[in-house]
Amino acid sequence: MRYPLRMDSPADAATLLPHFGDVLAAAARIAPHATVTPVLQARSLDEIAGARLFFKAEHLQRTGAFKFRGACNAVWALDDDRARQGVVTHSSGNHGAALALAARTRGIACHVVVPDNTNRAKAANIERYGATLHFSAPGIAAREARCAELQAQTGAVLVHPYADAEVIAGQGTAALELLNQAGALDALVIPISGGGLGAGCAIAAKHIAPDCEIIVAEPDSADDAARSLRGGVRIAPDGVPDTVCDGLRGAIGEPNFRLLRGFDAQAITVSDADTVAAQKLLWQVLKQTVEPSAAIAFAAVLKEKARFAGKRVGLILSGGNVDLDALPWGATCVPQLAPNRAAK
Repeated sequence: MRYPLRMDSPADAATLLPHFGDVLAAAARIAPHATVTPVLQARSLDEIAGARLFFKAEHLQRTGAFKFRGACNAVWALDDDRARQGVVTHSSGNHGAALALAARTRGIACHVVVPDNTNRAKAANIERYGATLHFSAPGIAAREARCAELQAQTGAVLVHPYADAEVIAGQGTAALELLNQAGALDALVIPISGGGLGAGCAIAAKHIAPDCEIIVAEPDSADDAARSLRGGVRIAPDGVPDTVCDGLRGAIGEPNFRLLRGFDAQAITVSDADTVAAQKLLWQVLKQTVEPSAAIAFAAVLKEKARFAGKRVGLILSGGNVDLDALPWGATCVPQLAPNRAAK
């Protein structure tokens, strides 16, 4: 089933955009490889938020982030001839690690371009899973240029971190699982950067629960998705955003914007201070090592409590690859908190 997306012209038909059938196909394709992550709840957090919260624990996914879903789907959707050429991508960290592991499950080469200021823990994950690491200057343009060079040199197939139909469909399996586990939801809150997770989850959620409101959470200083959805035109960010949410510095992709706009997604922007406060609460109460880019979904709910009051709200905890040497509230907290069990 294809949804009637709100496009700018008849030429913008959704023929190149994934639909719910693609999410179902992705779920079957990745089933031998991906983890069915749990849904976590805490009464004390429900009381703080004034809503019933269902946290989809994607930080416990293989490689420590939801990204393995989309990467695995994209790798296993390749025919044998294309797969033999290997894969290449650019990433702030989590997608690179996910693609590296997905490529390893199929026995093919993987090249990953990361900005030279990338999170050390995330860079280490990429190498741990067997990819060849390449560095570029920060910023999407520099990353894409280096990626194009590697494609030309190696013949590898590009698996874009978010503007790829198979990646989007794979990410949507997180919402598919969440709704099967938690039941109907009034709202689904999703961190956003490029928008692959948001778009994929919107496809799944709106098919299963048409009345579910789709909310994307974004840093105040990296609010291109919020401005794009508000204005109805995709807007690129100015330079490289300065935010503690290192996984949310990318620009929203064109197909992701089209999908989210078509599903009437709304955005909530959050300060880094509020995101870090929410992250600390999740560590203390849920005993889960989530990164700021994941905690922003909870921070968005806390920022607009009245909007979610009394509702059943799903939140995607998108990743848990934390650089323990750079904790925002200090290393003295580490011994009191649960260890990271994400990488498997």
